[in-house]
Amino acid sequence: NWPAALCAGLAAPLVPDAYLRNAARKRLKGFEELFPEALDLMARAPRGGHTLTTALAMIADEIPDPVKAEFRAVYEQHNYGLPLPQVLRGLAERVPLMDVRFFVTAVITQRETGGNLAEVLDNLASVTRDRFRVRRQIHVLTAQGRMTGWILGLFPVALGLVLYLVNPSHMGAFVQDPLGARLLEAAIVRQWAGVLLIREIVAVEVS
Repeated sequence: NWPAALCAGLAAPLVPDAYLRNAARKRLKGFEELFPEALDLMARAPRGGHTLTTALAMIADEIPDPVKAEFRAVYEQHNYGLPLPQVLRGLAERVPLMDVRFFVTAVITQRETGGNLAEVLDNLASVTRDRFRVRRQIHVLTAQGRMTGWILGLFPVALGLVLYLVNPSHMGAFVQDPLGARLLEAAIVRQWAGVLLIREIVAVEVS
């Protein structure tokens, strides 16, 4: 059953990478969704007379994961003696989001030059919520294009497997023929090109 073995051999190296990428994407999406709540909590802390370190501990205790885990690491590293700017830059490296970079820059700048950090964090939380809302709307509007890409990408593969199950000798003769093999290679290349093109069309970045 060489077609199944070929498909399994091609897919096996891609499965772990796809799983890790999907898990990382879900974690970043969850962090981005909860991050405005953390900013609101950190903005309220100075108004209540709390220090920035106490605000980090409050976020680590009250905000769910994955924000909780990241800010717990920030709090513990700073509590163990690392400078806060170094710890915050580490957060920006672990969580590659634009809003996190803005947050780190705002906190470091406030500690060096002064200013109303609570107001800056309130504005940043508002902008983050608006960007996340717009991104969700775009995700809904481009759902039809993504579904079209999935159908166009998977339909030829499914059709080939069905034809192989119905008539293995016919498909075997097609693949074993030199012209058939070249046609199959050309079809795979064009299929991937079409899928990538559709992906680029429906991919809209919100900056």
